Amino acid sequence: MRWEDGEQGGNIEDRRGMRPRVGRGGGIGLGGVAVILIGYFVFGIDPSTLIGVVEQQGGGGSYTQEAGQQGAPADQSGKFVDVILTSTTRVWTGLLKNTNTPYRRPQPLVLYTKATGTECGTGQSAMGPFYCPPDERIYLDLDFFDELSARFGAPGDFAKAYVIAHEVGHHVQNVLGTAAKVQSAMRRASSKADANRYSVALELQADCYAGVWAANAQAASNGKITIDYSDLEDGLRAARAIGDDTLQKQSQGRVVPDSFTHGTSAQRMEWLKRGYDEGNPAACDTFSRL
Repeated sequence: MRWEDGEQGGNIEDRRGMRPRVGRGGGIGLGGVAVILIGYFVFGIDPSTLIGVVEQQGGGGSYTQEAGQQGAPADQSGKFVDVILTSTTRVWTGLLKNTNTPYRRPQPLVLYTKATGTECGTGQSAMGPFYCPPDERIYLDLDFFDELSARFGAPGDFAKAYVIAHEVGHHVQNVLGTAAKVQSAMRRASSKADANRYSVALELQADCYAGVWAANAQAASNGKITIDYSDLEDGLRAARAIGDDTLQKQSQGRVVPDSFTHGTSAQRMEWLKRGYDEGNPAACDTFSRL
């Protein structure tokens, strides 16, 4: 993957090295619940442990957070994130230009270390990268990329870019109103298993949207970003490593399909590749599989 000459848009808030100041929130909000699910299904962390962390640090409640430096990071890792985020904005602005719902870029992506305040509660590096719908921000501790390579066996720049583009996919869903419709459907679901199926469809669509971005990145950047099938393999390795079935086998030795929230390894690979092959968000109708 070639990205070094890509444009930096500076839509980054750098809070690395800063600590959050969080107030009591009176319980766990939807953001806190989402964070717990991310921690369990992406990292295999015991939910009871995460619940304790979220409650103690005000998950879903009030917080204060000193603003970080906003703009284009100068270090290589920060520059990479900025280039990929800027590329996603160019791609999705173009793809949604002639629709009834034009794209709006997310609020500045937050780079942080260990923990940071969000409108979804306190973000923790153990939760992995995540998108918080209330504040329309992506949160990323760059140590996750080391984890992606060392623990999940998914090195390579495109594996990292896939992670960012997946979270941007959730922002696209927020812009289009898909996320709100899914949350409503999940609340009306007759069982937890039925609700989880909507969650899986939402996550697989974000994977597909990541592939759509990759397919359009070169044209949108006038050739400054290039992604080919060898790069896609890096993303597919990452998708395989973080499938619900693979993570459950690793964390608890057995697979419980009704508890899936992100999709199997095969499904995540399938939809990432489909988005890349088709290059069209219309190909990402994961909900027709429900």
